[in-house]
Amino acid sequence: MHNNRAHHLLEQVPLTVSPFVSLPTATTLSYNYKTMPSTIPPSSLGVATASDDPSSQPKPKYIVSSSGHAAHPDDIIASCRALQAHITKMQEDAERELREFQERIDKRELAEKRRVAPGWLDSDARMLEPEKAGGDPSLMDNESEEQKVVTSQQAAVADEGAALDRAFGGMALK
Repeated sequence: MHNNRAHHLLEQVPLTVSPFVSLPTATTLSYNYKTMPSTIPPSSLGVATASDDPSSQPKPKYIVSSSGHAAHPDDIIASCRALQAHITKMQEDAERELREFQERIDKRELAEKRRVAPGWLDSDARMLEPEKAGGDPSLMDNESEEQKVVTSQQAAVADEGAALDRAFGGMALK
């Protein structure tokens, strides 16, 4: 071993090659390979990382995702809370907008109903009743003499011959 030779006992053991084992090979870098920057830009999620606050000691990032991103559990919890707050705000905005939309529809329908029947929805009374005029007698009470004569004639003449004479005129026999 001192002169770059293996031990004489090891030289006697035969080596076998297994088809299931592949030894790692050296990777070749692309011709346009660029090194990574030494500083990473701030998070786009707005969550402060350990590198953003110089007063705090860096937290060990021992949770590693399959993509290679590493984070501390506190950072993950903070980003989850920020996401939950964002989703809650979006849901409240959507509910408020839906209520406003429903109120606009109700106002539009109420205006249409008031246009069709004014006064109907303005009070708790749900029966519309005509108001009687103060001293005017009813029109039915004020029948003229001509109308009374016509109605009495119609009642008196009930036979079919008279009805035909009225319709086609009288025919006198000569």
